[in-house]
Amino acid sequence: MSHTILLVQPNQRPETRTYSDYESLNECLEGICKIFEEHLKRLHPHDPSITYDISQLFEFIDQLTDLSCLVFQKSTGIYTPHNKDWLKEKIYHMLRKQAGK
Repeated sequence: MSHTILLVQPNQRPETRTYSDYESLNECLEGICKIFEEHLKRLHPHDPSITYDISQLFEFIDQLTDLSCLVFQKSTGIYTPHNKDWLKEKIYHMLRKQAGK
């Protein structure tokens, strides 16, 4: 369980910056997926169910002006920053693990 802070900036306007904090990295990764799912629901409000594949999720992540996170390292007592590519790799492994269940 590593406390994680997610930093999101959807577009170039600084006022769109937000952050969320999570009790663990996995919760943060699931939070990113939920952000994308909410985006899809806004695009398709009349669809009863939303489906997507990982390439669509990664395209969404790439289109964000900024997406990064800070993960608390208990051993050093500091937060380590991570970028979009690192997050995409972690999301890929999380979803692959979930699909294997």
